[in-house]
Amino acid sequence: MFKTRITELFGIKHPIIQGGMQWVGTGELVSAVSNAGALGILTALTQPTPEALSKEIERTRAMTDQPFGVNLTVLPAIEPPPYEEYAQAIVGSGIKIVETAGRSPEPFMELFKEYDVKVIHKCTSVRHALKAQSVGCDAVTIDGFECAGHPGEDDIPSLVLLPQTVEALDIPVAGCGGFSDAKSLVAALALGGEAIVMGTRFMATKESLIHQNVKVKMTEADERSTNLMFRTMHNTARVFKNSVSDEVVEIESSGNATFEDIKDLVAGTRGRVVFEEGDLEHGIWSAGISVARVKDVVSCDELVSRLVSDAEEIIAGRLQAVRAS
Repeated sequence: MFKTRITELFGIKHPIIQGGMQWVGTGELVSAVSNAGALGILTALTQPTPEALSKEIERTRAMTDQPFGVNLTVLPAIEPPPYEEYAQAIVGSGIKIVETAGRSPEPFMELFKEYDVKVIHKCTSVRHALKAQSVGCDAVTIDGFECAGHPGEDDIPSLVLLPQTVEALDIPVAGCGGFSDAKSLVAALALGGEAIVMGTRFMATKESLIHQNVKVKMTEADERSTNLMFRTMHNTARVFKNSVSDEVVEIESSGNATFEDIKDLVAGTRGRVVFEEGDLEHGIWSAGISVARVKDVVSCDELVSRLVSDAEEIIAGRLQAVRAS
């Protein structure tokens, strides 16, 4: 068993966190992750209203008595969701762990601290992590360039970004981006990380409600199976490589593409259809480079147990053997 500041902070058995994922982070997956001894994270904006989020929290509580959190991602939008109402629903439901992402959580920190909520903020750079620490976050997740979704614009991989962040901060740091198995957990701990955050790998579990076609496709992927979109718009996003994301990349390659040229292709409603109906070419869907390391679809309990036991074996076996030689 691995004991770190993050396992202590969140009261979990293993230093493994399931990252918040739109359309994926629902009660079934979250409770299964938490029951396995890791930290499950509900995705607030997957729920259509703050009231629906409150109900999903209660539904999740009925499936686990272990700690779990809620992700609140705040992004600029023409018609933004009622973020403050979602935050109120979180604290009003008695949640004590929040993963924030997107913009700085500073506007919400007073509310979260009033209710004794522990905040882990997702960052893509050391400078953003320092800002998160300065506004009172209890921990940060640092997203390397390998991650799904938005890895920032600096293109720094986890092998460098994680130790850089650890050395710059006083609060605990979790590594995200490329972490999916025992080998990467051991690597993260060696780099100074105190947990790993896995999104892509938890998608391909039995309790994840996304369509089986998506899970099977993930097991067939390799390290070249993702695309980077929005590069020309300085809002890079890593998604699974399919005909739709290929088309977006092709349109961007002209050098003068605007969001209007691709907005219909990248609509979130189309990606939701992929997850719900299994039509892999209907829209874009997020996946990190670690999709190459997804070899099977297992239960969350089996995945977490295997990951931890294999990591212990690596440390006790291979690393000791290398040292002895």
